[in-house]
Amino acid sequence: MNHTTHNAIANFIWNIADDVLRDVYVRGKYRDVILPMTVLRRLDCLLEPTKDEVLKHYRKLEEGNFGDQAVAQQLPRKSGYVFYNKSEFTLKRLLDFPGQIRANFENYLDGFSDNVQEIISKFKFRNQLETLEESNRLFSLIDKFVSNQINLSSEPVKNEAGEIIYEGLTNLDMGSVFEELIRRFNEENNEEAGEHFTPRDIIQLMVNLIFLPIEEQIQSGTYLVYDDACGSGGMLTESEAFIQELTEKTGKKVKIELYGQEVNPETYAICKSDMLIKGRDPEKIRFASTISNDYFSELQFDFMLANPPYGKSWSVDQDAIFDGKKKEVKDPRFAVEHPGLPSGEKLNLLPRSSDGQLLFLVNMLSKMKESTTLGSRIAIVHNGSALFTGDAGSGESNIRRWIIENDWLECIIGLPLNMFYNTGIATYIWVLSNRKPEHRKGKVQLIDATEWYGKLRKNLGKKNCELTQGDIKRITETFLAFEETDKSKLFDNEDFGFQKITVERPLRLTFQVTPERVKLFQEKAQPKLYPILGTLKDVFGGEIHKDFNRVKQVLEKALKVDEIKLTKSEIKLIYDSFTEKDETAEPVIKKKTKEGIIYEPDSELRDTESVPLKENIEDYFTCEVLPHVPDAWIDYDKIVRGYEISFTKYFYQFKPLRSLEEIAADILALEAATEGVLHQIVSE
Repeated sequence: MNHTTHNAIANFIWNIADDVLRDVYVRGKYRDVILPMTVLRRLDCLLEPTKDEVLKHYRKLEEGNFGDQAVAQQLPRKSGYVFYNKSEFTLKRLLDFPGQIRANFENYLDGFSDNVQEIISKFKFRNQLETLEESNRLFSLIDKFVSNQINLSSEPVKNEAGEIIYEGLTNLDMGSVFEELIRRFNEENNEEAGEHFTPRDIIQLMVNLIFLPIEEQIQSGTYLVYDDACGSGGMLTESEAFIQELTEKTGKKVKIELYGQEVNPETYAICKSDMLIKGRDPEKIRFASTISNDYFSELQFDFMLANPPYGKSWSVDQDAIFDGKKKEVKDPRFAVEHPGLPSGEKLNLLPRSSDGQLLFLVNMLSKMKESTTLGSRIAIVHNGSALFTGDAGSGESNIRRWIIENDWLECIIGLPLNMFYNTGIATYIWVLSNRKPEHRKGKVQLIDATEWYGKLRKNLGKKNCELTQGDIKRITETFLAFEETDKSKLFDNEDFGFQKITVERPLRLTFQVTPERVKLFQEKAQPKLYPILGTLKDVFGGEIHKDFNRVKQVLEKALKVDEIKLTKSEIKLIYDSFTEKDETAEPVIKKKTKEGIIYEPDSELRDTESVPLKENIEDYFTCEVLPHVPDAWIDYDKIVRGYEISFTKYFYQFKPLRSLEEIAADILALEAATEGVLHQIVSE
């Protein structure tokens, strides 16, 4: 069936909304009725040929009291599909009883199998019946959908002469019609829909990046495609269509199994409906949060694509991830073994609870195939925070470290701004694989495609531009070429890594017994400690003592002579009361070892430095730190490895500022141009 016919059917259904729902619903709510009704009419058409046989067999099962399990097992065999309807009604038969339209329609809905019931429930379609009945629109709505002016059946409609009036709709054709309706509703209601709908130009680029590099390696067989934030299912269906087209060229026969998970009820219902309409297994689309409920934990996938939500909190999922008592990560997806860690320690892959987008990528990486030649390929969309947010040792940085040190990251493509319906921020496509070709091993490609786009004639929400076919081809070819250009940069994996070192400086204290400090001590100390003040004055007088190490020795000796015993907290109170920091004082010694003296660090002077992985820490410290703070040292126990990708830095092009002469010339020219106008205004 051609695109014109698809559009004609979509136009007819689209017009039903204006004809029937206007003045009853606002335009943004038309989808709440039209989408579920489109699904129901398609299923109704498919079930019509076997309706009588299904009812006949259902009555036998009821009479024999075989129970619901027998019904659920046997009726699909009679209907010829994975779904059925055991109600006496079809949509057309409902019109024979206009006076009982709502009651009969509810009976019709109740007759569907459980897999369709879930779709109806997630659409919340039953909530619309009262509005439709009160406005007297339910009958006309059904009447429009069973009109003989369109055919949503898989069988062609013929006239009396046997000529085909309307072609039958294959499952793929019906899916295309349904997707067109979804697209139009998304354009009508961009603010909401943009969160769950990825523009087709972006999806086309993603499938190019996933499939074209291994086009020649795909063999006949079964391949599993997965989207862990599947929304309305566009990435899944586009992936299937693309790989089928690729393999047809080479004569390969492939079977594609589509899997997805979605947490939004309506978009889940849309996706599952689309799978049902296309004759796919709807049970492979699951409803739940991917983060807290991994329905496909036992599966591995060949190809994975996703556009997860950005900046969305995952705090509601934490109970499922953490062991409540031990506060440890119990989900094996998010705490992994990794080379370079101490024995028994795992790398924590949990980002800030305010933004869970990277968790969807971690979930995908946990499902890569290890036993096949092709392994797994992944394309996922992230915003800029996934590139650089999080310091060394944070969940975000650990995720980047895990990915890059496993050599899974092939490429990141910077997209133009305003590419999505609900956001104008910078977005990036990450391409990953656990079977990098030889020339890509140890390397990461960055592509700046921010200026490759076409402007839309009319904005669609925030989306004011698109990737043209030429842009998609250009980006794909740049990716496949893997060459250094002004828009394509090649880096070693280590270029994105750094060692975060902690630079310590010694604590330097002076000690002095003054009236002000005596008063401070008395305010904090127990009265039983007041006699110690006499010892302090006798031993130290009122002078400033700049060697705190000597002060400690003298005080301890004096206390021993006077047989005064103090607790650690009491001694600390003395030191806190009569000392202050002074950069001219001697450094405070923490302890002496065979290797040398270890000084007490001053936490207020503590600093950190990020040393690129390709640089030697000691050399960096000697050149960049010691010339400025000669008494500093590195705390080697606190060194942490981190990764960040400063995308814009790598493509930054310096634009020289205009000279003062040029600016002055422009100002003088402007003054000259306005002088005559000002004179004319004053004269008038």
